[in-house]
Amino acid sequence: MNYFSSTSSHFSSISGEGNADNVIPKIQHSLNENTPYNLIFLRHGQSTWNRDNRFIGWTDTPLTSDGVLEARVAGSIMKSAGVQIDEVHTSMLRRSIRTVNLVLMELGQEYVPVHKHWRLNERNYGALVGRNKKEMSKLHGPDKLRSWRRGYDTPPPPMEEGHRFHPGKLKRYKALRDEIPPAESLKDTVARSSVYWDSSIAPSVKSGKTVLVVGHENNLRSLIMRLEGIDPGDIINLSLPRAVPLCYTLDGGMRPVNERGGGEKDGATGFLTGTWLGGDEQVGETLERDNKNVYDIGVEDNLELEGGEERREKWRRWQEGVVEGK
Repeated sequence: MNYFSSTSSHFSSISGEGNADNVIPKIQHSLNENTPYNLIFLRHGQSTWNRDNRFIGWTDTPLTSDGVLEARVAGSIMKSAGVQIDEVHTSMLRRSIRTVNLVLMELGQEYVPVHKHWRLNERNYGALVGRNKKEMSKLHGPDKLRSWRRGYDTPPPPMEEGHRFHPGKLKRYKALRDEIPPAESLKDTVARSSVYWDSSIAPSVKSGKTVLVVGHENNLRSLIMRLEGIDPGDIINLSLPRAVPLCYTLDGGMRPVNERGGGEKDGATGFLTGTWLGGDEQVGETLERDNKNVYDIGVEDNLELEGGEERREKWRRWQEGVVEGK
């Protein structure tokens, strides 16, 4: 069964080829139609610190204007696919919460219940929070930084209680201050997100609801690692793009159903049974750019801003055309 047809996405703008004529067409899919267990993962749109290439963690950075458009395009793509959401789960951070609001607005499904929980927050990057990723790559070396960012059981240096961006200073975490870790590995993040998966997300999916989980890269990596059964030694190679829906059909045991045939995985990461609504090629290009922006110390420019204002304005016009149906 063909799960989703591959279409253009806002990531076609990376090559400078996106324009307002590339409107997402209606697509045939199996989600909501022939399968009882449906799940969608979505990383939030660009925040101010994504734009600035800084480690974010639990810091509550807002979406940029580009991030707002990314979220709206994600919602428009899902609407074109005919997706009907029954329930949303997200973190307590406003970049994910606003992404949820924008997606539901584009879907015309603002009535859908939204559940927020700290266990879906991004991992705590410890002393790296607020620091520029490329500068940390130069200081510590790309391999060490990759082990902190993408490895399984190596946490970054811990955050001191007096750290400028310590989440314990925020009122929303007043009752959780003793539970806030000074730093987290992905293994730690898996432990806390699994509690919420078992208590809230999995029961909703098992009841027949189509569930959307909007979160953060490492929080979502922790859930996907468990869902897909990815080996701890391989997880270092899995990254996720912003604002591209990743859709799953599950069986009654909450295991992914591979509708590609032959056990084939996605072409963007090589690890996933789920399907990218943005298309594998576009997602792969985005992940390659993001890796260069962090680890390639020979690249001095911030690739989030590459091409200058003219290219970014062209990209914005294309995205606006998508969400306006022009």
